[in-house]
Amino acid sequence: MNDDEMVARISELYGSGDMEAFGRELYALTADDVVLEYPQSGERFRGRERIMEMNMSYEGSTGTAPKPSLRRVLKPGQAWVIEGTIDYGDGTPVSAISIIEFDGGKVVHQTDYFANPFPAPDWRKPYREG
Repeated sequence: MNDDEMVARISELYGSGDMEAFGRELYALTADDVVLEYPQSGERFRGRERIMEMNMSYEGSTGTAPKPSLRRVLKPGQAWVIEGTIDYGDGTPVSAISIIEFDGGKVVHQTDYFANPFPAPDWRKPYREG
């Protein structure tokens, strides 16, 4: 799959809102010893099977079914950067960034960042657009 086809596939998966399909697709591209990191919580996960099991248990463990939406995909240099939002069921669009590194056509490292929206402080108003 070339870069343009990959962007189209990522866009299709995000547009479907089907996290299971997204997980299956990513699983097929993932190396056995992939590392997934969540810097905000300090967690690190190693191994395709373990990460897939964790992702598949999300709804049962939390009672929510995340719904992704894509903002943009930056094509690779050393890594893919995927920017989107996730609604965890309460209507709040949580910003999400995934940095995905490949080696030999397989994902070998992924870092995910999640951030809840917050009100802009008044002191920055003179500097921002709109």
